Amino acid sequence: MIEAMSPTSPSELDAAIQALQDGKARFARLSIPERLQLVDAAMEAMEGVENAWVSKACEAKGILEGTSTEGEEWIGGPMMVQRNLRLLRRTLCDIRDYGLPQLRDEDAVRVAANGQTVVDVFPFEPFDKVMYQGFSAEIWMEPEITPDNLRDNMAAIYRDDADQSGAVSLVLGAGNVASIGPMDVLYKLFAENEVCLLKMNPVNEYLGPFIEEAFAVFVNAGFLRVVYGGAEVGDYLCKHEGVETIHITGSDKTHDVIVWGPPGAEQDERKKKGEPINTKPISSELGNVSPVIVVPGPWTAKDVAFQAANVASMVANNASFNCNAAKVIIQQKDWEHRDAFIEAVEQTLAGAPARKAYYPGAAQRYERWMAAHPEAKPVAERTEGVLPWTIARDVDSSNHDDVCFTTEAFCGVLTETSLDTDDPVSFLKTAVDYCNNHIWGTLNVTMIVHPKTMKEPGMVEAVENAVADLKYGTVAINHWAALAYGLVVTTWGAHPGHTLDDIQSGRGVVHNVLLFDKPQKTVVRGPFRMPMKPPWFVTNKATHRLGPRLSAFEKDPNIFRFLGIAVNSLGG
Repeated sequence: MIEAMSPTSPSELDAAIQALQDGKARFARLSIPERLQLVDAAMEAMEGVENAWVSKACEAKGILEGTSTEGEEWIGGPMMVQRNLRLLRRTLCDIRDYGLPQLRDEDAVRVAANGQTVVDVFPFEPFDKVMYQGFSAEIWMEPEITPDNLRDNMAAIYRDDADQSGAVSLVLGAGNVASIGPMDVLYKLFAENEVCLLKMNPVNEYLGPFIEEAFAVFVNAGFLRVVYGGAEVGDYLCKHEGVETIHITGSDKTHDVIVWGPPGAEQDERKKKGEPINTKPISSELGNVSPVIVVPGPWTAKDVAFQAANVASMVANNASFNCNAAKVIIQQKDWEHRDAFIEAVEQTLAGAPARKAYYPGAAQRYERWMAAHPEAKPVAERTEGVLPWTIARDVDSSNHDDVCFTTEAFCGVLTETSLDTDDPVSFLKTAVDYCNNHIWGTLNVTMIVHPKTMKEPGMVEAVENAVADLKYGTVAINHWAALAYGLVVTTWGAHPGHTLDDIQSGRGVVHNVLLFDKPQKTVVRGPFRMPMKPPWFVTNKATHRLGPRLSAFEKDPNIFRFLGIAVNSLGG
């Protein structure tokens, strides 16, 4: 039984904010060597808390330790934080030695067909090429960025003329993925020069003591405080005069309460008049109805099986309590493999472990979704505390008001719909328009394209046009868009342009260790099929053995640790 943390009292909150106010300018003026010392200390301390951190997360989420599902907590927790720290360290060393973060090579910057500046950021290091064979990633910049002015729009806080007064940022932590809170803190510290008050989400507040221990060097220096409590504590902090900026990972509804006040007629009127109750700068990552565009092609049975495992993993990871969990599969209406593919997804989910519905409100969200789609098919019986993976097939794509397209369910449901087009080129163009105009949110989208389809006339251009036209913060080809979250050298956040009164997936980015000032989107490309199962696949039986090895590797990549990962991958 996970014990609840006692809410931090108002006097303790005031003291925490005062300590951060006292430390903000000192942090903003730290030299690069002093910042490196902080990162190095955090990496060492992280190693000491990892096992207990993962064990506590497994207990809270009903995961049996020693099973493959345990690996999710390693990958989504300590591994991600260690990778973030290590890549930040590299960036700081680059700034120390060269004045700016260094791109992977002199040919990394190019111009896309639509005129946007694109930077190839992955593979970033030598081991990336063997750890992630066939994968690449690039960041597309906002239209005003050119190859000539790109470097003038990097690492703004490290320029000689940067403001060194600092600021106190309230980071409202996410309750689902363990690495989100600490990584949001790292971005605020090292990309925005702001010290942090991290308020733990009540759902995973049990992680707070581990974060405090791992980041003790920041706490002891007066650069970080971790506090606890629910909505009342959050409201107190958001309104506190000592809090200067806010970052939230959560829901658009929580964002709107902070900015516009409680839901109802008064909130609506404030939005209409443009009169927010909280005018502090606020950045956010708020979720998505995540689409998967399946481009028709000459798939074999093995292709169907691999990509079904791919999509099922996007649904099942973390019991589907992810803002990037696959929620809508879009297929061509008359594609010959349409039924076989969705049936394979269903079968894969049927074989996936049942998961505790640990996130509050999941049962109610599931029931509302089922009320809208009573024809949907659960792959198993519903039991106490467990919601079955459930698929609604052949949902009418012309019903743009369907809850499947307008509302993030945040539980283990999946929608399949279709578009009536003649060929892969027209399908892809229609699917892009559909996602941009009829599916809620702009956080991430995946498109799956067979390599033989890519050889058909016009397809290369169609795919590149789709990449350019999709209004999402991450566009992934052939694999889960969550890779953009995990690579860290990439950006993670909504497509730019949301207003405070129509926030959808949020504003701003995190991770972004190359410190681009004006990124628009990340694009991740991967192989259509892989010889071994990726560790994030729900069908991989070795993820729990890979997790701690991957975390150790991210702290200190070397050939011996790589070989240990390779050997343990064979059993997946």
